[in-house]
Amino acid sequence: MVGLVYMFNLIVGTGALTMPKAFATAGWLVSLVLLVFLGFMSFVTTTFVVEAMGAANAQLRWKRMETRQEEEDDDSSSASDSDVLAQDTYERAEKRPILSVQRRGSNLFEITDRVEMGQMASMFFNKVGVNLFYFCIIIYLYGDLAIYAAAVPFSLMQVTCSALGNDSCGVESDSKYNDTDPCWGPLRRVDAYRIYLAVFTLLLGPFTFFDVQKTKYLQILTSLMRWIAFAIMIVLALVRIAHGRGEGHPPLADLSGVRNLLGVCVYSFMCQHSLPSLLTPVSSKRHLTRLVFLDYVLILAFYGLLSFTAIFCFRGDSLLDMYTLNFARCDVVGLAAVRFFLGLFPVFTISTNFPIIAVTLRNNWKTLSHREGGAYPWLVDRVVFPTITLLPPVLVAFCTHDLESLVGITGAYAGTGIQYVIPAFLVYLCRKDTQLAFGYGTVNKHRSPFRHTFWVGFVLLWAFSCFFFVTANIVLSETKL
Repeated sequence: MVGLVYMFNLIVGTGALTMPKAFATAGWLVSLVLLVFLGFMSFVTTTFVVEAMGAANAQLRWKRMETRQEEEDDDSSSASDSDVLAQDTYERAEKRPILSVQRRGSNLFEITDRVEMGQMASMFFNKVGVNLFYFCIIIYLYGDLAIYAAAVPFSLMQVTCSALGNDSCGVESDSKYNDTDPCWGPLRRVDAYRIYLAVFTLLLGPFTFFDVQKTKYLQILTSLMRWIAFAIMIVLALVRIAHGRGEGHPPLADLSGVRNLLGVCVYSFMCQHSLPSLLTPVSSKRHLTRLVFLDYVLILAFYGLLSFTAIFCFRGDSLLDMYTLNFARCDVVGLAAVRFFLGLFPVFTISTNFPIIAVTLRNNWKTLSHREGGAYPWLVDRVVFPTITLLPPVLVAFCTHDLESLVGITGAYAGTGIQYVIPAFLVYLCRKDTQLAFGYGTVNKHRSPFRHTFWVGFVLLWAFSCFFFVTANIVLSETKL
């Protein structure tokens, strides 16, 4: 049950806050169908990763058994003629690994070692595949950081410019602000946004140059705040609809909004890269697939509830990129403390995640650029890697604060690679590897219910379709402009 809660908490994050606007833009029926389908596809690839984790554990366990056997043989060796016989016996045993394992009563595929996706890629991919894996992870993490770097200043700008400017009661639904509109005094809204971005970078950027540890209690606090905020938003929207004050009349379908919806939904179901850390500590893994399935059902229900209450409570053109900002209005929330809590909620939660993601990205850069000769020079290790980690997302956030597009593009490109392409190749190659190493009759106890090769091909075909659709849509949109 604890594993179920952890997984739910991991998947439901910042992406959920951009989902209501994506729903309103694409239409409620298209959004519902796509959400359910993408949830199913994410579940399929999650079971692929679990199967690959089992296969990786089997390989590591078998190597340890071989090493122990060799050490025992070395210890028991003597200068007698029996050495040759012992060696022959050991070689024969090596050729019958499954039989010997069954006699020992051991289960090779039990997930006890935490084998991260990078390690699995090194075990099952060739060198080009490993480099492409890290490249995909790095692009995704850059997108993550750009979203975080834009979301915090954007929320601060929306709340403070409304509170300190002409509108003292929050972000009004009918107000359509431009970046050049005044914020307070001679300062424009875009100037306030960039000032907040600079402060955000100066406060949290230095963490990239060090290691972030002991964040347990900070994560617990932000998780608690997240669920309080989500609960308040859902309840307030339901009360507003129940009292007949719902303003939303979403269309049934609008294909022009599918591009962003696709990326937002992919981003919102992202968990595959964190599964090894999440599922390895689960004590009883007998019903792991059922646990994961139950989680996905609950997450689908939650996303549906959050998005449907939003699109029927607020008009589509009044929904903001960051859904929490819609509650920074007097006519929606009478209590000022609640308005400010919801308006500034992304600031608190995202600020705690930014350093962790930044350090993860920095470490992935180090792994990708691994030197055979050993450690990097101090300047490269402590200055160059942190700088190339921090600078690109801050520059992207400086140029745009269009959160829906940032989430959509990150999800549709890097997110598709991590959620679909990598798990599909991992499970395909680990199955081949397992058959070669342990024989064709070997059964991985954590094998995916979608064990037919058709599912691997279907996932890869869907990933290619996502790439093609989003790219074509962007090109056509730019051509019209």
